Amino acid sequence: MKLICSKANLLNGVQIVSKAVPNKTTMSILECILIDASKGDIRLTANDMELGIETVVSGEIIEKGIIALDAKIFQEIIRHLPDNDITIETDESNRTTITCEKAIFNIIGKSGEDFSYLPTIEKSLSLMLSQFSLKQVIGQTLFSVADNDNNKIMMGELFHLKDDVLRIVALDGHRVSIRKLHLKDHFDEQKYVIPGKTLSEIAKILPGDTDKDVSIFFTDKHVLFEFDQTTVVSRLLEGEYFNIDQMITEDYETKIDVSKKDFYNCIERATLLTKEGDKKPVIIHFTNDYMELRINSAIGSMDETIDITKEGKDVMIGFNAKFLLDALRVIDEETISIYLVNPKAPCFIRDQESNYIYMVLPVNFTTVQ
Repeated sequence: MKLICSKANLLNGVQIVSKAVPNKTTMSILECILIDASKGDIRLTANDMELGIETVVSGEIIEKGIIALDAKIFQEIIRHLPDNDITIETDESNRTTITCEKAIFNIIGKSGEDFSYLPTIEKSLSLMLSQFSLKQVIGQTLFSVADNDNNKIMMGELFHLKDDVLRIVALDGHRVSIRKLHLKDHFDEQKYVIPGKTLSEIAKILPGDTDKDVSIFFTDKHVLFEFDQTTVVSRLLEGEYFNIDQMITEDYETKIDVSKKDFYNCIERATLLTKEGDKKPVIIHFTNDYMELRINSAIGSMDETIDITKEGKDVMIGFNAKFLLDALRVIDEETISIYLVNPKAPCFIRDQESNYIYMVLPVNFTTVQ
């Protein structure tokens, strides 16, 4: 095999597929990036058997072939080469020579025939979203995905298709994030749980163009994303997702309208008095024309008031500050609405059409404060 690529194109392709290289594995071939120039284009592939990524890199194929190279070594070599054309050449023993200007590297590769290719996905059910919309909605929900496998289904996000609406849901046992996207096409009701890791990597490599689309295909066990020259295949999480509708209520005793910026900044100031892992809650007292937010930690205390518009009863309630900040950070509206029932019940932050819903469980501050 012999091919020539610009450093920029090659490095971009390597960085895209390296997201699917496992950190730890007993199969050394999975620690490699496959370079396949056997069929007329240059394809880079990585696959950890749960997530696989393939992308096409523009370049010149002088001699067709295929090789698997250690991902970390290959990426570091390419990254440190001069900004010029790079030549990759292999011989029958998989010895690989990488040349750029006066720099020459010789490394030993592995047979490409041993590499685990991406599974073939039947492209029957297609969901089309703009790159911008998909990247945005992942960022607006992913922080609520559980980061441990006590309940594996919570390590993914629910993609719920029904009629012309896609509802994306994430929860971790302390909070729920829901976003709705309105679609051009209508679908029968279907539910798929995509691993949070997959969506995190998708968000990193998606350009996010408003005028370009992502095609998403589902099967019983896999999901396939196609955009630009890149293909991402992931296993779906198996199991029944939680009945979100049972968790969501439109009943409330208190409704608050408040400036998102003022609320966010106030909570952020309160976190200056907490250390990472500190379980001290922020305590918020919603009363007639203002809310009082206070915190009392080992470092010190803070008390601040913000003007609000309130309907219903006064209420005093405690929250994990981080959970509120995560939700507020991804809401674009200048004024938000908060719905409360009592100090023991979840609070809901949502817009009028429920295009977004953020549910946060309260903290019993009488026992921790």
